[in-house]
Amino acid sequence: MTSPARRAPGARGDLFDPACPTRQLLDRIGTKWTSMTVKVLAEAAPDEVRFADLRRRIPGVSQKMLSVTLRSLTRDGLVDRRVEESVPPRVHYRLTALGTSLEAALAVLRTWAEDHMAEIDRTNLSADRPG
Repeated sequence: MTSPARRAPGARGDLFDPACPTRQLLDRIGTKWTSMTVKVLAEAAPDEVRFADLRRRIPGVSQKMLSVTLRSLTRDGLVDRRVEESVPPRVHYRLTALGTSLEAALAVLRTWAEDHMAEIDRTNLSADRPG
């Protein structure tokens, strides 16, 4: 594999190399908080969602984790961020076209999980039985 410093931007790498950009991107977009955040923003599209509303609609997410997730999504060009100058400032988010394309891929994964959850549960129960 070509070293990351020598690889052309956007070039494919070796997924098994920890320095591979594709692997690093999958690490960022493969979290439960990313999946839930993208889903909430997709449901609101094309409208924006304020930070406080996102936090209310994503059970269990901390303010810090949501901030980190949104910062990463914004940096990757998946989410647009708009700050409304007020006291306190109001921060609004919405999916970009690239973010919308990610939502389509995540929706397929969610559907797979829902379709196979009963089978996975049965397998887990069987594996957890003694003997």
